[in-house]
Amino acid sequence: MLTIADVLSAEDVARVRDGLAAAPFVSGKKTAGSAAKKVKQNEQADGSNAKVAALSKFVRQALERDPVFSLYARPSRWSGVMFSRYHGGDEYGFHVDDPMMAGLRTDLSFTVFLSDPETYEGGALLVDGLDGEREVKLAAGSVVLYPTGALHRVTPVTSGERLAAVGWVQSLIRRADEREILFDLGRTRAALPDSDARLLLDKSIGNLVRLWGEP
Repeated sequence: MLTIADVLSAEDVARVRDGLAAAPFVSGKKTAGSAAKKVKQNEQADGSNAKVAALSKFVRQALERDPVFSLYARPSRWSGVMFSRYHGGDEYGFHVDDPMMAGLRTDLSFTVFLSDPETYEGGALLVDGLDGEREVKLAAGSVVLYPTGALHRVTPVTSGERLAAVGWVQSLIRRADEREILFDLGRTRAALPDSDARLLLDKSIGNLVRLWGEP
């Protein structure tokens, strides 16, 4: 799991929230699989609406520009970005996202928080892993990335409103351990001055991407 702060600026968050305030929302069950439908209780902005589609593109472009997101996820394909809204007891029980979505292999899931945590109660993202459950409730504009195959849920929102953008990525590097190696090497490279050592690291990173990459 990786969290990144300020993927969206305060102005970006305000732009998205203002746009969603006038957007049509539908039941979240419309985009849930057969099993997830039983535990999903929220609303989603209607993706067929032109203004919602433009906001989806705006959030995706912000993620594409973020160097840490790109270095970690190495996206080769993206799902559409969806906007979810929870209030008045809404929740999303434990579930696993589909491994394939319209031909996209879902390697990584992401949630971009659009509501400040002090404005709503509950609504934490809980991801269940071998080390137990991890709770995530980030500042507006922050994103969390986690393996799509993990069991996860959104706890009930007991007051206020939780807005978030969610989506999925097919990575150029399928295996999580290989992505982590490349992420560590990339961060190490960024800390080095221009030198022969940095050139050798560039060579090794490039060769590993060729070895492990799947277009």
